[in-house]
Amino acid sequence: MLDFVIVGGAQAGLSMAYYLSKMGKDYVVVDKEMEVGASWLNRWDSLKLFTPSEFNNLPGMEFPAEKGYYPTKEDVAHYFKNYVAEFDIKIKLNTLIEQIRKKDDCFILKHQNGEIKSQNVVIATGPFHIPYTPSFSKKISEEVFQIHSNYYKNPGQLQEGAAMVAGAGDSGFQILDEISKTNRTTYFSGTTKVRVLPQEILGKTLWWWFTKIGFLSFSRKSWLGRKLSQSKQPIIGTDVKNILKRKNVIPVGKTQDAKGEIIITEKREIEDLKNIVWATGYRPNFSWIEGLEFSKDGYPKHNRGISNIKGLYFIGLPWLHTRGSATLGGIKKDAEYLANYIKTEEKTLA
Repeated sequence: MLDFVIVGGAQAGLSMAYYLSKMGKDYVVVDKEMEVGASWLNRWDSLKLFTPSEFNNLPGMEFPAEKGYYPTKEDVAHYFKNYVAEFDIKIKLNTLIEQIRKKDDCFILKHQNGEIKSQNVVIATGPFHIPYTPSFSKKISEEVFQIHSNYYKNPGQLQEGAAMVAGAGDSGFQILDEISKTNRTTYFSGTTKVRVLPQEILGKTLWWWFTKIGFLSFSRKSWLGRKLSQSKQPIIGTDVKNILKRKNVIPVGKTQDAKGEIIITEKREIEDLKNIVWATGYRPNFSWIEGLEFSKDGYPKHNRGISNIKGLYFIGLPWLHTRGSATLGGIKKDAEYLANYIKTEEKTLA
C-alpha cells in the first residue's frame, strides 16, 4: 500500500510530489494523459501565459527563461518534463482514475486497468473538468461548426465564413483576437463591459505590482478576499477595446437561443453563421469521489485543501486559499502548507 496517490500531473500535482518526496513518502502521481505537460499542450496553439517567467516557479526549480518573458504552452510543458526528471518524480501516465472510495483506513482508486490502494490521496486535477456549452447549442444546425475553447487549436479548424466567439473571459478575448485577424466576419457574444489590466505598469510587470501590494495573498476568508473571489476577474494583457473596434468584429450581446442556422442574441438574429467557438468555461466534477461534501458552486468543502474525509486533500482549486492558489507560481505555498499539515498530523498520531 502506498503512503500517497496524487491524482493529476500538472503544476499542482508536481508541486505536491516535490514536498512528499522530500518527506520520504512512498507516493505516485497518476495522470490520464499520455505525456507530462499534455494538459497545457492540448490548449490552443497561440496561448501565452499572462504571468512572466519569474513568477512561474514551482518549488525547488526556477522557470528557465529571462525575467519579463511570457511563456508559451510549449515552454510550460518542457519545464514540467525537466521538473519530473530533475526530482525523479514517480508518475504513472495514461491512468484515468474513475472512482475513489475509502474502506476502513484505506483509499481504493479504481482506474481502467485495475486499482491502487493508498493511505492518503491528494486531488490535483485543477478546476477545468467539464467544458460547458449552453443547452440550446443542441438546437443549432449541423451545418454550423461548433467547438468549445477546450478543443480549439487555431482558425484552421473553422469552416469558411462567419464565426462567433462566445465568452468574455481571457480565453474568449484571446481567441476573438486571433479569429478576427483572419478578416472574416466575427461576431462577439458576451459583455463588452469588462475590466482590462495591462501586462506592464510604469515599467514593472502587473504581477510584480500584484506581489508588491499583496493582491495575490489575501485569504479567501478575509473581507477583501471574499470580495475579490466573488467579483469577475479582469482581462489581463489583451487589448479588448481595439479588438472590438475592428470593422469585422460585431458585438451582439449574450446569445439567448437558436433555431437551426439562426442564432438569437440580445442585439440581433444571426443567419450567416458558419462557426461558433464556445469560450464559456467549465463545470467542476468530483462525483467520482465518494463521501465528499460540496459547496454551492459544486466544489468540495475544505479548509485550505483539507477535506471532510480524513486523509483526502485538494490542491490547485481556484481560491483554495488565495487568488494565487491556482497560478503556476502561487501553488507552491499551498503545497508547502499541506506538507506541513501532514507532518503535524503524523507527529500528533505518533
